[in-house]
Amino acid sequence: MATVMVLSIVIGYVLGAIPIGILAGRALAGVHPREARSRNIGFTNVLRIAGKTAGAVTLIGDMGKGALAVLCARWLAGPSLGDWELAVGVAAVLGHMFPVFLGFRGGKGVATALGVWLAVEPAIGGSMLAVWLVSAVIWRMSSLAALIAVGTLPLWVWLFRPQASLGVFAAAIIILIIYAHRDNIGRIRAGTESKFGRRTPVNEAAADRRA
Repeated sequence: MATVMVLSIVIGYVLGAIPIGILAGRALAGVHPREARSRNIGFTNVLRIAGKTAGAVTLIGDMGKGALAVLCARWLAGPSLGDWELAVGVAAVLGHMFPVFLGFRGGKGVATALGVWLAVEPAIGGSMLAVWLVSAVIWRMSSLAALIAVGTLPLWVWLFRPQASLGVFAAAIIILIIYAHRDNIGRIRAGTESKFGRRTPVNEAAADRRA
């Protein structure tokens, strides 16, 4: 069984490491997200440089690989998987953030984390997604919306599945997402963070190399 658990974690990481944004940008618009604007391989940058279709494919794909990682682990391990599915979810998020295919420089993990939560506990994942969408509409900043959505995680865990293991998992996701958005947090505080529909200044694009 230990072999199955390790295999599940490896599969989770590899799935998370698939650069959906790069594949979508190249296939649908002939552009490489690493070569424009924020150089982010995630949904927001792909949307800005490659259009709505490529952006939607990136968002759905990044969420899908997170959910698929958990579902594959369940299929491999069956009922004995238990809380190991949370480790697989973390592996998928780490795969997206530090992908072996891109020299360990990947995305920020928000969409992949949402996909993981949708698979682990749909009510929690759905609530996070709703908060992200509403926040994005109100403030028009993807990074701020992501931080707000992730910040509500403890509330949803408490409401829908108050287990210690999920609390630890939520804390791990929050730490990873805040770490990935550390530059964005500085720009939000300075009032210089890019918004939907506003051209990203060159100096801002250069500052956000982390994706």
